[in-house]
Amino acid sequence: MRIDQDHNRFRQIVRGKIRKELRRYMANGELIGKQGDKQVRIPVPRIDIPRFRLGSREQGGVGQGPGEAGDSLGPGEEGPGQGGKAGSDEGSKELELDVSLEELAEIMAEELALPRIEPKGEQRIVADKVKYTGIRSTGPESLRHHKRSFKAALKRMISTGEYDPNRPVIIPRREDMRYRSWEVKETPTTNAVIVYMMDVSGSMGDEQKEIVRIESFWIDTWLRSQYKGLESRYIIHDATAREVDAHTFFHTRESGGTMISSAYKLCVEILERDYPADQWNVYPFHFSDGDNWSVDDTALCIRLLRDQVLTRCNMFGYGQVESPYGSGQFLKDLRQHFPADPKVVLSEIKNRDMIYDSIRTFLGKGL
Repeated sequence: MRIDQDHNRFRQIVRGKIRKELRRYMANGELIGKQGDKQVRIPVPRIDIPRFRLGSREQGGVGQGPGEAGDSLGPGEEGPGQGGKAGSDEGSKELELDVSLEELAEIMAEELALPRIEPKGEQRIVADKVKYTGIRSTGPESLRHHKRSFKAALKRMISTGEYDPNRPVIIPRREDMRYRSWEVKETPTTNAVIVYMMDVSGSMGDEQKEIVRIESFWIDTWLRSQYKGLESRYIIHDATAREVDAHTFFHTRESGGTMISSAYKLCVEILERDYPADQWNVYPFHFSDGDNWSVDDTALCIRLLRDQVLTRCNMFGYGQVESPYGSGQFLKDLRQHFPADPKVVLSEIKNRDMIYDSIRTFLGKGL
């Protein structure tokens, strides 16, 4: 139908607009605030369909008739240097459209050239799936099989002599009705867990935490499009670490020092207890401004990563958020000790504009 073609064309135009503005959307935390369970509301520039408009017969064509600079251009219009009265009409507005998180992930994949993830491990999470397996003579009208019902009525009318080839009218009866039958099957789905860790010490300010919040939203959006079963766990740390819920994770600020090893130890405990490495796809992400308590603690972090975290995960992502109070040393240490490990992905996030490139760095390998 023509309306379907127009709708599809409109959706393609909208996808093009979103792709063009994706870097701006990724830097904008307002978008996250508009998300629902499965959709986000994205503002796109108003799209007007060009059309001809008839003018007054009393006016000449383009470039016709006498006139001087500063003459009135028409009713309600002013020449150069003349101010008009305050208007009562609405100004131009952006159009807000609902876009599913699945479609948003597809746009991310197209624009950032993200590869599909190859899940590992056994499939343990089980989901119920309805499968239509046959036809029966009773059922709800919403599942009526019209073609089968028509055939049953035709067979009955032919067998009883009611069918008239010269007047081929088929009138189904109640006993002719056929309905789809179904059964619920348990279907295993590939499962994954993201462990978010964030430094909440005094050197991490509100802007740094907002960058982490935005970045984690886009990481979640992509990974949820790759896995049917995805869990998220949250760890905050200063000199000590503790597991919290998502709201606490993004709204907590402490004033103590920083011992990064405390977060890695807790991460290992959670993975050992709840997520066996041969059955789960594991993605730890750590965000910090790069400050750590001591050289000895950094050495402990390196050992924990090499011996316990990397052996359990698909990839480990470290995002260093630039802070006026942070030294940024931890990123240098990781680069020194893991110069070519494909599981260790490092990203430097100087400001919100760098979120786009950081996401591509984290997810571009498809691990």
